[in-house]
Amino acid sequence: MKRTCLAIVLAAGESTRMKSSMSKVLHPVAGRPMIAHVVESLVNASITSAALVLGRDADAVKAAAGRDDIELSAFLQTERLGTGHAVLAAKDAIAKGYDDILVVFGDTPLITAAPLLAARKGLADGNDIVVVGFQTADPTGYGRLIVEDGALLAIREQKDATEDERKITYCNGGLMAIKGARALELLGKIGNTNAKGEYYLTDIVEIVRAEGGKAIAVEAPETELTGCNNRAELAAIEAIWQKRRRHELMVSGVSMIAPETVFLAFDTQIAQDVLIEPNVVFGPGVIIESGAIIHAFSHLEGAHVGTEATVGPYARLRPGANLGPESKVGNFCEVKKAEIGAGAKVNHLTYIGDAFVGEKTNIGAGTITCNYDGVNKHITRIGANAFIGSNSSLVAPVSIGDGALVASGSVVTQDVPADAVAFGRARQEIKPGRAKILREKYQAEKAAKQKK
Repeated sequence: MKRTCLAIVLAAGESTRMKSSMSKVLHPVAGRPMIAHVVESLVNASITSAALVLGRDADAVKAAAGRDDIELSAFLQTERLGTGHAVLAAKDAIAKGYDDILVVFGDTPLITAAPLLAARKGLADGNDIVVVGFQTADPTGYGRLIVEDGALLAIREQKDATEDERKITYCNGGLMAIKGARALELLGKIGNTNAKGEYYLTDIVEIVRAEGGKAIAVEAPETELTGCNNRAELAAIEAIWQKRRRHELMVSGVSMIAPETVFLAFDTQIAQDVLIEPNVVFGPGVIIESGAIIHAFSHLEGAHVGTEATVGPYARLRPGANLGPESKVGNFCEVKKAEIGAGAKVNHLTYIGDAFVGEKTNIGAGTITCNYDGVNKHITRIGANAFIGSNSSLVAPVSIGDGALVASGSVVTQDVPADAVAFGRARQEIKPGRAKILREKYQAEKAAKQKK
């Protein structure tokens, strides 16, 4: 839209029902604070200015909401006197002059750009107030939208509604758009002559109607307007977000055998023709290229998986793991801050950290890169087409050349040249008959203890 818009994000609640030491809007959904989801939707609706109305943890909330593509200003609400009072905390921002003023809530992380754009279109069509509502099977507790011939007459709270009005299933979702030129005037006319002595933003509908202005309601899906007040509701919101994102990915060409067991982060990127098996968890910062397979019970965070690579089952990719095309990280393996070259294999029970593994190299079962000396991290470099035998410990900093072979059970503390074989273990000795002698000795000692 060419019209200018200021979004006012109400995020000053005390969050008492969350029973938390931090602001409600900082609690994460899909690994990102709720308020950051809301701000992203503002950006997706081409809104470039937002005023945050803040209370507790104001600095942390502003930081969580911040991004480069929207200008944020912050206003502190020191008293809690209702939603109308909260919006007026941002009066200095409103006074700058915008075509549209959009009021949203910081605890509605499921909101998308669509209802925001619909509300703004309502203003562009000549209305003074646009309220976003939803239809629900159980309207108990919600304010009802009283609509007649397409016009919104009032928002009636349940305690004030008549018996017939309580049967209305079209309810107030909280989100509201106000004509910018009249915003301060209308907000200033909201009174507090009610039982709580608070200034209710919803009163603005009847105020504008009484002056001959126009108010309408536009409908949005109930889930998008879902707010969060406690931990149970937070879990329900998480479930809705996950289901919605899984569906988007599957429609785009991602296969999930048991989608309800796959958990995604807000920024998870998965290309088409990827297969995800059951019980996989994605933390933030994961990119999966086409044709890759993520086997069951794997956990990935901050990782990049190349085309046709395979991960797991029971694998953990930590931040900085970068798997090349057709590489493999197998069962009970952990990779952290490491490059795994194209076609390389890290198959079983292995830790690779702060390392570079060359193309088509094979890392045997039980291998460990010993990257930490108790103070600093050190790098292990393994060339292409190398073979690291099972149960080897590579003590960094160390380099193993192209085509080199490390014998099983070795502790490698020195660089290994290309095409060399490294043995880093004690020579095996055989003592014929010694096992029988030791066994008889141990059995006699055990029998003597049992007689005491």
